[in-house]
Amino acid sequence: MDLSLSTRTEGDRTVVVVGGEIDVYTAPKLREQLIDLVSSGMYDLVVDMEGVDFLDSTGLGVLVGGLKRVRAHEGSLRLVCTQERILKIFRITGLTKVFPIYASVEDAVAATD
Repeated sequence: MDLSLSTRTEGDRTVVVVGGEIDVYTAPKLREQLIDLVSSGMYDLVVDMEGVDFLDSTGLGVLVGGLKRVRAHEGSLRLVCTQERILKIFRITGLTKVFPIYASVEDAVAATD
């Protein structure tokens, strides 16, 4: 399965909508998108993962790299995910302590953490 990416602006945040599988083959596409956004001055990102069917360690690495990039500019990277199988990966790896995870894009955009 392929990876679909789209971005839009909501308030002062940039929402990256991700669909499909984030794995060793597709993760570079997401990495490039995040690098491009940060390079363009977008430091407050919301990654909407509701359409993600699969996430592996490569995908996790890309998200952590994105978080480091935005934090270097005092920014934030929030995740939107309600799928138990994806959330379980974040819990097992301890990344729920690193990423703020929200149930909806609206909640993530409105958050002030």
